[in-house]
Amino acid sequence: MDRNYKIGIIKGDGIGPEIVNEGMKVLDALSANMGFNIEYHEMLLGGLAIDETGVPLPNETIQGVKKCDAVLFGAIGGPKWDNLERHLRPESGLLGLRKEMGTFANLRPAIVYDELVNASTLKANVIKGVDIMVVRELTGGIYFGQPRELLEDKAYNTMIYTKEEVSRIAKIAFEIALKRDKRVCSVDKANVLEVSQFWRETVIEIAQDYPEVELTHMYVDNAAMQLIREPKQFDVILTGNIFGDILSDAASMLSGSIGLLPSASTGKGVGLYEPIHGSAPDIAGQGIANPLATISSVSMMLKYALNEEEASVKIDNAIKKALANGYRTGDLSAYDAKEICSTSEIGDIIANYVCKS
Repeated sequence: MDRNYKIGIIKGDGIGPEIVNEGMKVLDALSANMGFNIEYHEMLLGGLAIDETGVPLPNETIQGVKKCDAVLFGAIGGPKWDNLERHLRPESGLLGLRKEMGTFANLRPAIVYDELVNASTLKANVIKGVDIMVVRELTGGIYFGQPRELLEDKAYNTMIYTKEEVSRIAKIAFEIALKRDKRVCSVDKANVLEVSQFWRETVIEIAQDYPEVELTHMYVDNAAMQLIREPKQFDVILTGNIFGDILSDAASMLSGSIGLLPSASTGKGVGLYEPIHGSAPDIAGQGIANPLATISSVSMMLKYALNEEEASVKIDNAIKKALANGYRTGDLSAYDAKEICSTSEIGDIIANYVCKS
């Protein structure tokens, strides 16, 4: 059977082009080594799209992503566009794209590599062995709720969740848990928010279809504390949009660098695969950005979108090997580095390892 894949490429702003180029480099090495074909389709989003088309999300991009098997995305935004009206800012383009793609589930793993256990600000015995998956609802909640308005003397937003929105994200969390340690912790604020009470009741209903999975509940403020105090207690964290946004960034720092961790936005159709960090315009063009989160996002894309499990494992093993051999980008230079590498050099190393594994 032919294995031909159409991959949408959105490089974005800041360091986006640099890190996506390294993800493509590794993907090209794998495709040549493992007998599948990749066809790239580049599209605009964010600040560059504003500069070229006047809007952060051109219609050509909306239509283009729907024809792809998956989309690899870098990062968007920067000071150049910070003063635009909210609906014209780069971030609005990304939110709109996720909505158009139906990517209602954001999967954010937080993994601590043994080789970088000292990179975290937490004690090694607290974080060694951490392997968490945060499942964040992505297209509902307060970021999208109506009405919303900014007035002269007040402002307001609305947090809304429907039964369908909570049910479908809960099912994804339980399905992922079945392939892991079979534990889901649903995070909410049910003691003060009606929408969280509704969230909790709905998750409990869905849990009845997954008797093998242990379900627990935690208030979001306590969950933030527990992530720092005892992160290994978590397996899969299920939560809403705004809570997931905050908790997944907190969890990312368990690893010691936000430049290490990938994410997947999946749901009804084509998935979006991206590093969790931003566009870092202050270091753009210097060749010092850490591309490992983007390369790991390629691994997630191979696993969840293309069903190329073996190729995904090759990337994961190559990253571990590179770290074990002491290759580091500048953000990790203080942690057992034997050689400090540029963005492209790390990409070359990973690409070489996947071909030899």
